[in-house]
Amino acid sequence: MKKKYWILAALPSLVLVLDQLTKQLIVNRFHLGESIPVMTGYFSLTYVRNTGAAFGFLATANPAFRIPFFMLVPTLALAVIIQLFRKLPDSDLRTAVALASVMGGAIGNLIDRVRFGYVVDFLDFHWRYQVHFPAFNVADSAICVGVGLLMLDLFKKEGAGADVSTTV
Repeated sequence: MKKKYWILAALPSLVLVLDQLTKQLIVNRFHLGESIPVMTGYFSLTYVRNTGAAFGFLATANPAFRIPFFMLVPTLALAVIIQLFRKLPDSDLRTAVALASVMGGAIGNLIDRVRFGYVVDFLDFHWRYQVHFPAFNVADSAICVGVGLLMLDLFKKEGAGADVSTTV
């Protein structure tokens, strides 16, 4: 089997297991809204239920729109990722890791939406309890890392294209 398909099998599975395990630990051991400082003034574990997308986007939207939207969008994203993966050159392992990371994160958060109707978030970074970054989870982290790698590839390819055009 080609390396890119090993990545597609292994990485989303790893992300999914870590994501669901950590979320289940939070749900089992915390009350909603409970927060335990890990690094006082900077990082806490805080049980939050996110009915929106990343950083609470659309959390207050009408449920008649929000619920189908957050079931449909990840499903379409997964279909697109699978299509991109099929066309991906076997040697492009960084893009394979990026797409597999996004896939694992999307599946993890989709599972929460199907099970609970919201996503469990718990990683709470803040600056002395006054400036809070929205809480997030392992799936969100995998999605951000995957998108970051895709953006890096895009910038590298644009930079390579600029070098070629200036030398011709």
